[in-house]
Amino acid sequence: MRAIPKILKSGRAALALFLASVAFNNAPAQGGSAYSVEALTDGFRRTVFASEFGGFGSGYVRKFSGPVSFYIRPVTGADRAKVREVRRFVRQVDRSVRNFSARFVSNEQSADFVVHITPRRLYARTVRQDVYGRNSAPVRGLCMVRARYGRSGISRSDAVIVSDEGNKLFQRCMVEEILQGLGPLNDDSSLKLSVFNDTSNFSTFRRFDRLLLNILYDPRIKNGQNWRRTRRILPTVIEDTKRRIGR
Repeated sequence: MRAIPKILKSGRAALALFLASVAFNNAPAQGGSAYSVEALTDGFRRTVFASEFGGFGSGYVRKFSGPVSFYIRPVTGADRAKVREVRRFVRQVDRSVRNFSARFVSNEQSADFVVHITPRRLYARTVRQDVYGRNSAPVRGLCMVRARYGRSGISRSDAVIVSDEGNKLFQRCMVEEILQGLGPLNDDSSLKLSVFNDTSNFSTFRRFDRLLLNILYDPRIKNGQNWRRTRRILPTVIEDTKRRIGR
């Protein structure tokens, strides 16, 4: 079982990620139509098969294989009104992504995906104690998600979102970390129309990302599938998804 952390960075770390991406990719990934088969194939490869932390990369598809049980956990001192916002967003994802099903449970032990809502002063403690279970765990970024997975799929995701540093940051973190905890775990600064890009300011479930999630949760895209096999069927899956959602 592998676990991969995903964090939303700021300042110098975000600039370093951007410069590294520019050095690696001389041209933007979304040249031409952002919703072309080519652009969506590239976006899928960058978010699903890559990793912003090289040592945690995955050479195969990972997603939840069945209905996902969500538990929303407000840490002491968190803004409890944010719980309603998280519930609304999870319901939006449930409505927007075919073959994905979400439900809410009343205790953390029976959850597949836990969303921890915390004040900034308790962010590090929440990450170390409640997500990793060890005080030596590294704490980075403004918010984060950790997914534990194997070739049979994701078994558990934990997102940590700060509630007391403004609604813009909360919305941005909520959207990115929950979506990434469902499988597209990488960020890439070349994805100009995606929230899976730490240099962007997007804070909504954008069309490009709706397409990526629908492609990922298509039954033809299977857990454990490598890139070579996935690439052969992606054009058909993408075209079917675009016809359903709108081109």
